[in-house]
Amino acid sequence: MPIRFDPADAHWRVAPLPSFSAAQKDWLTRGGSLTAHLRTLGAVAVRVTREAVALPWADEAAALGLAPRAPVWVREVVLSVDGVPFVAAHSVTPRAASVGVWQATRRLRTRPLAELLYSDSSVARSSLVSRRVGARHPLYGLAVREIGAAARHAPHVLVARRSVFERHGEPLMVTECMLPALWACLRALGSSGEESGSASGEDSVHAAHTPYARQREHGRPLARCRGEGHRS
Repeated sequence: MPIRFDPADAHWRVAPLPSFSAAQKDWLTRGGSLTAHLRTLGAVAVRVTREAVALPWADEAAALGLAPRAPVWVREVVLSVDGVPFVAAHSVTPRAASVGVWQATRRLRTRPLAELLYSDSSVARSSLVSRRVGARHPLYGLAVREIGAAARHAPHVLVARRSVFERHGEPLMVTECMLPALWACLRALGSSGEESGSASGEDSVHAAHTPYARQREHGRPLARCRGEGHRS
């Protein structure tokens, strides 16, 4: 059965922008658990920054077919590697689903969401989509807060990805914004060949040599999550 919800729109694209660097295209399209991918870089910690009933962002409401003022359950976390914030994540599900099909999301505390998503064969995932986000998008402000003292030097735009997970007809949208420290870590790990700077406003990013297979999700049909890629 096709997934009912589509995270793509005029800004969120299935195929990453050609101007993204190789490393950005790689991390924006990796299937499976992002937490598991980050663990190949160091020790990962989850810090919850917000859990509340709120209103969806405009592009979230459109993707999930919700009224603009329909209440949703919001969970925002920061994924850090060796104590450094690498990803700011924002997930939403309709409020009714958060006390029904997706009620376990309210009990995660500091456990990664991946523990729910990749251990349940009834969960299906849409294709990953990505875009640049600037100051006009609420995700940018959420992410810049995590850059800390360097926030005044933050890039004008960041890169982010999202997808919709569906369980028994109810959606859970997960949006992940990659922070500059991730790209700096990849540069430190080493590069192969020279790349020109990305048009995202960040420093030139090189593709790191990593020891695991790089799965692609863009353009893929609906897939069940169990057994897909790395798990938490």
